[in-house]
Amino acid sequence: MSIHAYLEHFGGLPVADLRPPDSKQPSAVPGRQPEEGLHGEPTPPYGIAPGDHPADAVAWRLRHRHWEDDPELTDLYAYFLANVDTTRVTALIVGAWDVDMSQENPLPDLLVRDAARFPALRHLFVGDVVREESEISWIGIGPSTGLLEAFPHLEELVFRGSENATEDAPALTPVRHEHLRRLRFESGGLSARIVRAVGMSDLPALEELDMWLGVDDYGGDARVEDLADLLSGTRVPRLRHLGLMNSEVQNEIAAAIANAAVTPRLESLDLSMGTLSDDGAEALLNSRSLGRLRNLTIRHHFLDDSVAERLRATLRTSGVTVEISGPESPRDWGDDPRYVEVSE
Repeated sequence: MSIHAYLEHFGGLPVADLRPPDSKQPSAVPGRQPEEGLHGEPTPPYGIAPGDHPADAVAWRLRHRHWEDDPELTDLYAYFLANVDTTRVTALIVGAWDVDMSQENPLPDLLVRDAARFPALRHLFVGDVVREESEISWIGIGPSTGLLEAFPHLEELVFRGSENATEDAPALTPVRHEHLRRLRFESGGLSARIVRAVGMSDLPALEELDMWLGVDDYGGDARVEDLADLLSGTRVPRLRHLGLMNSEVQNEIAAAIANAAVTPRLESLDLSMGTLSDDGAEALLNSRSLGRLRNLTIRHHFLDDSVAERLRATLRTSGVTVEISGPESPRDWGDDPRYVEVSE
């Protein structure tokens, strides 16, 4: 997933942007492209009616494009309910909802209210917003525990943004969910209380977890101790992929993972996007817990070439596929020449 491009597929389905009936652009529904006129321009009517395509054939995306004078997201959602058989919708994406993306997103509360109208929903992405619309750390993640409680059969949940909830209503509190298999937070600054809440949640079906931890300046105040419950593995017995990424303390994270109780059962580990340097790599090299890994991914890092090659060679003997990109160039300002890939 990229913060520079909109999702094209989600939940195993192509993405369809829902357009209102008076839109000058067609709904991007696969298989129903508008006919072209003599000069290649689309011929009226421009819109493709939502009912023209099975509701479960696409991942529906709802977003407010303020530069196109789109209707408010709540109005588009009402149109969605009235014109799409939501009982068949399996994948839903929430895009931009305001010019100021720190404003509260209205869709989560509406989805919780209308959960009975989405019995087949299994995949939900909140915040498919690209950099041209908003910096990632300006995108707010409001109180969201209700989504997990309202959709007990949800299998995949993705958030993009940083916590903008209040002390009394945090973005996430510890929860038990029987069917969630994939959970992902993409953030330039993920709060410690979200990280702790994930670790304290009982997620017996969870197989894949990714968290972009980000930087202090944008709310990423999580430290290694906040990962303790997660790294114990007690509440995530089926976890097979773990991505702890985009962190200012990537070396400390690598050292913690090297000796964590959860590590021997992992098949895939991603330590990309952060400030990983030789100290963190040495901790991995000294670990006796990586033997079951099939894949180790380290992109955007500050490893010396010789250390990176040692890591490749050592893990290759255990059958691990190691993907390590070329190192980043250190910056020549500030106290630390290293930097994360995604912050603001």
